[in-house]
Amino acid sequence: MPPLSGGTFFNYKPTGLYNSMIAPLTSYAIAGVLWYQGESNSGRYNEYSDLLSTLIVNWRSDRKDPELPFFIVQLPNFMEEPAWPGYSQWAEMRAAQERVTREVPHTALIVTIDVGEWNDIHPLNKKDIGIRISRQAQKLIYNDRKVVAQGPVYRAKEIEGNKVILTFEEEEGNLQPESALKGFAIAGADGKFVWAQALTEGNKVIVWADGVTQPVMVRYALADNPGELNLRNTEGLPAAPLRTDY
Repeated sequence: MPPLSGGTFFNYKPTGLYNSMIAPLTSYAIAGVLWYQGESNSGRYNEYSDLLSTLIVNWRSDRKDPELPFFIVQLPNFMEEPAWPGYSQWAEMRAAQERVTREVPHTALIVTIDVGEWNDIHPLNKKDIGIRISRQAQKLIYNDRKVVAQGPVYRAKEIEGNKVILTFEEEEGNLQPESALKGFAIAGADGKFVWAQALTEGNKVIVWADGVTQPVMVRYALADNPGELNLRNTEGLPAAPLRTDY
C-alpha cells in the first residue's frame, strides 16, 4: 500500500484496521473479545450475521483458539419512538447480532435495548452495559453456573384462540411479574401488526389485541427505539427484542 498523504487514514484502506490494530495483538494472551459495533452496517443488515460469523472464525484461527469467547453488544435504543409497529433497520441489525450468538458457539449477547437515548447514538449509561458484560464473562469465561447472565430468552409460541402464548427459558431466571407489559405487537395472517396487550403468567407471556381474532405472529421491541420496556427477569435483566415470524 503506498504511503498516505495528509493524514493517517489507514482505517479507510483495505486491511488497514486489521493489519495495523488487530494482527499485532495475536501474540498477546486474552480471555475474550468484546464486540460493540454495528451502527454503520444497519443499512446492509442482511450481510451482517455472515460477516461477523466469518470474522469470529478468522480471529479464532489467527489466535489458534477455536473457542475464544466473543461478547456481542446488541445495538441500543436510538432515534424517535414509532407511533405504529413497522419496519426498522436497527431492529433488523439487532436480529442479525442475536442470530450470530445462536449459531456460533462460545458467543454471548449483551442486550442494551433499554439503556440508550433517542438523541445520542452512544448511550450515556455505560455502567449497566458493563455490568451485563461482566455477567456474561463470569458465565462464559469463568464457568460460573450460578450467575444469571441475561434476561428472558424466547423459545416457543402457542396459539390459543385469540391469544399467543410465548414461552421463555427458565434457566435465565423467572419473569418479573408486571401488571401490563409494553412493546408488544401482534398480527394475523395478513401481516398487519397492531399494538398488543401482554401479561406474564409464570414463565410465559400472554399476548392479544382487540380486533385480531386469529393471531399468527408476535413481535416485541422491534423498532429503532421501542420506548419504555418492562419484560425482564427477576434479576432485572431485559429480554432481547424478539419476533415469532422468522
